[in-house]
Amino acid sequence: MKRFFDGTLSFLALLFFTVPMLLTALLVKLTSKGPTLYWSDRVGKNNVLFKMPKFRTMRTDTPAVATHLLSDPDRWLTPIGKFLRTSSLDELPQLLSILKGDMSFVGPRPALFNQDDLIALRTAKGVHLLTPGLTGWAQINGRDELPIPVKVGFDEYYLNHRSFALDLKILCLTFFKVLRREGVQH
Repeated sequence: MKRFFDGTLSFLALLFFTVPMLLTALLVKLTSKGPTLYWSDRVGKNNVLFKMPKFRTMRTDTPAVATHLLSDPDRWLTPIGKFLRTSSLDELPQLLSILKGDMSFVGPRPALFNQDDLIALRTAKGVHLLTPGLTGWAQINGRDELPIPVKVGFDEYYLNHRSFALDLKILCLTFFKVLRREGVQH
């Protein structure tokens, strides 16, 4: 049921967001050198790596680490990078990952390939068995502001309580968080 929901909704969302995605791609291309999309190595279900697309918000010479690990993240942003991140427009290409089955709409956010502490803690709690999501229980309860053990605690809660009703609740709450631009690190 969940895979059918993800596939159908991602297809419809891609149709709906075609024009905004094309405009975003054009803005990225016009305001900075390099590719429009950034393909990030991410950890998926069962700790299998996959390539996750995002609209590029950082310069092409930015180190491949989580943003909070950069000494001065703002210096690496493209001219429209902060806007894309705070509006979450940079996430729209992930609809392709959902359509492909590498991601779901709801699940733990996919870790970067080099976030060993997050990956180890999720594996110990069984969270690695879930398909990663565009949004999740941790995202609506703090998003980028959460320390890793707290984030994994929310991921574990989702693992133990997941249901279609909880997924719908998370999607609705995510919509309002994105509108209010809450919990986003630029």
